[in-house]
Amino acid sequence: MQNPFASPAELKDELGKVSYLADDALSMATFLALGLNRPLLLEGENGVGKTEIAKALASLLGRELIRLQCYEGIDTSQALYDWHYGRQLLAVRGSENNGGPQATDVFTRDYLLSRPLLEALEAGDRAVLLIDELDRADDEFEAFLLELLSDFAVTIPEVGRIAAASPPLVVLTSNRTRDLHNALRRRCLYHWVAHPDADREFEILRVRAPEVPEVLARQVALAVHRIRGLGLGNPPGVGETIDWASALQMVGVATLDREIATATLSALVKDVDDQQLVAEKIDGVIPNTP
Repeated sequence: MQNPFASPAELKDELGKVSYLADDALSMATFLALGLNRPLLLEGENGVGKTEIAKALASLLGRELIRLQCYEGIDTSQALYDWHYGRQLLAVRGSENNGGPQATDVFTRDYLLSRPLLEALEAGDRAVLLIDELDRADDEFEAFLLELLSDFAVTIPEVGRIAAASPPLVVLTSNRTRDLHNALRRRCLYHWVAHPDADREFEILRVRAPEVPEVLARQVALAVHRIRGLGLGNPPGVGETIDWASALQMVGVATLDREIATATLSALVKDVDDQQLVAEKIDGVIPNTP
């Protein structure tokens, strides 16, 4: 399929129109994934916007977003397909009641329940497939994905090989709680998504929380940038920054000070030890009032 965008710069501009501010490197990686029909593997800490890029691309391209949330123990019955046991049972009983053969074939496509991976193959280039937090799944599931990522096809023993007529755009995310295998990495384009710097986070706040006063938004962006530098166990993501700025605006704050920052940390920092550390270091993280 031809790339719908003429350049990474055009893709970056179009993503901005759906409220996703990508940097140049992410725009390039996404542009190449679209043009080469290759999966895009995004790694980074929680809250940096890995999942949001898939949502933004689905909106921008006018495609269905099909999301597979990974977790420990996920298998093909949750990810690929399952059998419609109720319909199978009714078919067998109906065959018996009609005097037909008891060995009714109920393992055909008609009795197949499509799960996210199969749904994406069937939708083809009308879908964006998001395989979210792949690092939470086990090695066996990761190995299972290799055929799908190589050929955009899967093999179901009872049915045979099912291939996409045209490949969906596949976005995989990982928080890097464990290393993914090289065999999977080689099938993807790769990008590390870092926390934005203070200037970019300010731009994000202006887009995603326009009701927050400009001065307050800039102070929040700088404060969050400093807070992430404290070595927290769970540093705040972009979503928490937006929540914090919105909370401050909601309680009527025009500029950020240490007292109100400490009082509203529940919107930004989601771990008790991290909250204590930020409270102890609050003098060093709140920017001077302009």
